[in-house]
Amino acid sequence: MEHSQDRVIESLLVANRGEIACRIVRTARRLGLRTIAVFSDADTGARHVREADEAVRIGPAAARDSYLDIGRVLEAARTSGAHALHPGYGFLAESAELASACERAGLVFVGPPAAAMAAMGVKSHAKARVRAAGLPVLPGYEGPRQELAQLAEEALRLGLPLMIKPAAGGGGKGMQVVRSESELAGALASARRLAASSFGDGSLMLEKYLPAPRHVEVQVFADSHGQVVHLADRDCSIQRRHQKLIEEAPAPGLASGLTERMRAAAVRIAREIGYVSAGTVEFLVAEQDFYFLEMNTRLQVEHPVTEAVTGLDLVEWQLRVARGEPLPLTQPEIHLRGHAIEARVCAEDVERDYLPSAGVLSLMQWPQGEGLRVDAGFETGDSVPADYDSLLGKVIAWGGSREEATSRLAAALERTRCAGVRTNERSLARILRSRPFRAVQHSVALLGERAAELAAPEEVSATALALAALIVQREAAGADAPPASARSPWELADSFTPNLPAITALTLACRARSYTVVISFEQAVPVAVTVGAAAAMPVTQLELGAGEVRACVGERYIQGHYFRDAGCLHLWVPDGHHMLTVEDPRTQEVSASAAQGGLTTPLPGVVVSVAVEVGQQVAAGEALMVIEAMKMEHTIRAPHSGQVRAIHFAAGERVGEDSELIELEPSPHTGSA
Repeated sequence: MEHSQDRVIESLLVANRGEIACRIVRTARRLGLRTIAVFSDADTGARHVREADEAVRIGPAAARDSYLDIGRVLEAARTSGAHALHPGYGFLAESAELASACERAGLVFVGPPAAAMAAMGVKSHAKARVRAAGLPVLPGYEGPRQELAQLAEEALRLGLPLMIKPAAGGGGKGMQVVRSESELAGALASARRLAASSFGDGSLMLEKYLPAPRHVEVQVFADSHGQVVHLADRDCSIQRRHQKLIEEAPAPGLASGLTERMRAAAVRIAREIGYVSAGTVEFLVAEQDFYFLEMNTRLQVEHPVTEAVTGLDLVEWQLRVARGEPLPLTQPEIHLRGHAIEARVCAEDVERDYLPSAGVLSLMQWPQGEGLRVDAGFETGDSVPADYDSLLGKVIAWGGSREEATSRLAAALERTRCAGVRTNERSLARILRSRPFRAVQHSVALLGERAAELAAPEEVSATALALAALIVQREAAGADAPPASARSPWELADSFTPNLPAITALTLACRARSYTVVISFEQAVPVAVTVGAAAAMPVTQLELGAGEVRACVGERYIQGHYFRDAGCLHLWVPDGHHMLTVEDPRTQEVSASAAQGGLTTPLPGVVVSVAVEVGQQVAAGEALMVIEAMKMEHTIRAPHSGQVRAIHFAAGERVGEDSELIELEPSPHTGSA
């Protein structure tokens, strides 16, 4: 291979958004480069825009008209005087067309050459090439017959269950598992829509489905001087909807010799295609066997765990290689130290099947501490748009052992506090503390198999309810309690009633459940709390200030944090994050009446399809409409049987948060259910 000439890079355009854009800017600035961000209308004022030296608008919110528009991105590079372009991950990161366009424009592309990207970018072609090289590949179909009916024929020939994947995709987007023939047509249509919208290519491939493998990948790096090295491996088996949530390095608990064989295979693949820059070769592991899955020709979301155990900056390596420099280290010079685990904090509602969440972050507090790193794209006050994926940031923990890293990360996630959108950090902490994860008995099927075990408690604990009620009462009374020497009962904020005990009763609601809490007072000071029909718990200490609360309730001393977000009280205590509201009995009847017969969307999106017509009778659970939001499709189903009375949106129309989609009149026997 010819050595490339050293190229001058003094300014860098980051063709991405969110946490990865912020992370690239951080290294580029350390190396003395001028940084340029790009943004869509949905990201005006976003964190990556604020942190770059300058920023250029590239279009409206829709990714296809902004972050996926090569012409707009290159024009931003031209007008800003950028010398190089870093694509990050997602969007155009694996676009051979972008790499070629950069070369034609005299712009350094921080990534692999277009030919290597093309060789691996279309997953079907990549599998064929790896199979020809003699490496193990799962049975499947990657052929040219792409009509949905013909794909269905190939699927049945291959046998169920199977996986449907976008041929040009990555990151788990658009993947569908089909277990029965009745699911096949709908899954193919859905996968095609998501493939076209996410990657600009609707081609699909089929693959035999392994029910519970581990997902292990090898980080490779190559320069233009012929050097190829690996930077060890990562386990990425904790996934939901085929997208990774928790990743660690090095991959633990693999059979003897398996690690060495996978690392050697990854290096061989990179050499085979003339690879340059950072890349990741992904495998599925089942007992003693491994199978090539795909090669991601870009930086991975989970690259920080590799950085943590190697002490290297992979973005710096990418920039040095892009300038024509040789790799800073040879294979014998690369050493691993300790263990690192990363958790992806996402805007999603775990208790509603990981439904994405969008809105303004009224609070976003990331953890700090020894052995911790946070790569975040959002902070308090930022808006989380519904137009892109749900990743807010990543928390990475390093430890001398896997056990230490796991404990450190779980504790850090429990110190992460977010309000304004739903987030998943407490769910991630429960996974990290679970027995299967600790014992390295996990697989890509863990979240499905252990859903009940890993779920949050359905009921709010009595101590949390007591604490919440005390906070509400103290805030209502004012920060300063009345003097004990008050001259009359009217000066005491203690619910004084002549000839009756001084008590206050509150009804707190959380997740459609209501709880009655009674506070008893003496001289305006809470002395006991009763939750429901349980025995009263004495209150011997209560301190509030700056969002922190400390109290002795019953036999427990509790420390927690709280935050008021409009009408919601967020309470973070050891047993979880609780979002509580104080119910007003006067509004309950009106709210129940307003909800009757209406179906709303919990976040903004686009209507993909409408499956019913006005006047149609539907059964409970029947699909009514499909909404695409945050790069995922969500089916709106009938909560009860009834007749469709009105449809307020058609296919292709955008819907706002809490928009009423369909009016459904209940069947006579349904009642108010």
